[in-house]
Amino acid sequence: MRPLDFLGSIKLKLGVVIVAAVLVTVVVVLLGERAGLSPFLTGIAAATLALCLVQLLAHGMTRPLREMVSAARAMSRGEYERRVTATSRDEVGELGRAFNRMAADLAEVDRVRRDLIANVSHELRTPLGALHAMLENLVDGVETADAESLAAMLGHVERLGRLVEQLLDLSRLESGAVPLERAPVGAAALLERVAADWHQTAKARGVGLQLVVEPESLVLNADETRLHQVVSNLVANAIRHAPAGSAVTMAARANGRGVFLEVTDEGPGIPRAEADRVFERFYRSDQARSSGDGGSGLGLAIARWIVELHDGTIRTEERTPNGCRMIVELPE
Repeated sequence: MRPLDFLGSIKLKLGVVIVAAVLVTVVVVLLGERAGLSPFLTGIAAATLALCLVQLLAHGMTRPLREMVSAARAMSRGEYERRVTATSRDEVGELGRAFNRMAADLAEVDRVRRDLIANVSHELRTPLGALHAMLENLVDGVETADAESLAAMLGHVERLGRLVEQLLDLSRLESGAVPLERAPVGAAALLERVAADWHQTAKARGVGLQLVVEPESLVLNADETRLHQVVSNLVANAIRHAPAGSAVTMAARANGRGVFLEVTDEGPGIPRAEADRVFERFYRSDQARSSGDGGSGLGLAIARWIVELHDGTIRTEERTPNGCRMIVELPE
């Protein structure tokens, strides 16, 4: 029972409790005098009723605090699902709502931590297992150290190296240890360099590359190397998912509010429910796809951090009738 939840201040609630206790005391004393009861008995009765009333009102006021203590103890054991009842409008209610938001954030951090450990273990296990099997066969004499087997082992080592490099890159970005070297960057020249990097891959998959820059003289104030990394990652993902015979469009536009870089494909797109999660570390829209079928799941997480270091935003939108549009918005 929380009869004082409608009041918007803890001070007002305490005042109401004090006034109510005083009124009960006065009423009981007056009734005792009229009934001719002993002042001692009247005083005891008045004090008892006042304390009961204070207990009733104060119980509802302090209940969120007791719930927070219990939930905090549960969190110390790794249980992040507990929430407190925060229906009051006073400072305690605000504290309860802030506590619930903190609990939700901690639960999300714990989920990401567990996913990170599981995904890193999975990504490392596959190439390490393959390397172990190949080396064991070489040691046992089952296979010979020919060029084909050595090339396969080199491929697994390079895959491990890329994964470690991406993890280190992401760690540096998250900690802010990567300084940006901002300078004027021509949007057209940037997109042309990315197109040149992925021309052969796109051609092999039967995918065309299109460039749109409006205006053609558009200039960005950014770290060219890092921004090239962002656009290149978006183009790589678009080519990977675009069907043969379709086109991937890279566009750069200025609209007065900022500069928009877009990479659009005609692939299956990203489900609306997963539009935000694709930027998480190791997250893949198709959970059945391994890193051998497409990246390690770190590219978009790195892209998000680079864009945010530029004070920009990155998001995904659906493309009509099908496909995906990745949009990077940067300040002018």
